[in-house]
Amino acid sequence: MPGYACTVGSTVICAHAGQATATAPFPRVKLGSQPAVTLTSTYTVAGCALTGTQMPPCVTGTFMVGATRVRAGGAPLVIQGGQSTCVPTGTPMQVIVTQLRVKAT
Repeated sequence: MPGYACTVGSTVICAHAGQATATAPFPRVKLGSQPAVTLTSTYTVAGCALTGTQMPPCVTGTFMVGATRVRAGGAPLVIQGGQSTCVPTGTPMQVIVTQLRVKAT
């Protein structure tokens, strides 16, 4: 499944519109002058709207499925449309905005 590769500047949100930020991008590979993000990087979630309920809000997230053929430092790149999950809710994250030059398979 091809998708645009994600960078630290990509807009990623949890299912409750919380802003997710990559904590450990791969600095040696840059896309549009921003470091690429691999599946080994976790995301921290801030501003999850699930705070007023009995369930705890999204705190962290990880992408589990990304590019199958394109790697950085031996790890697959995170791509738009890749499968992800947030902890502790188990809901997915979604890539809203990313660079539009590099598409990975």
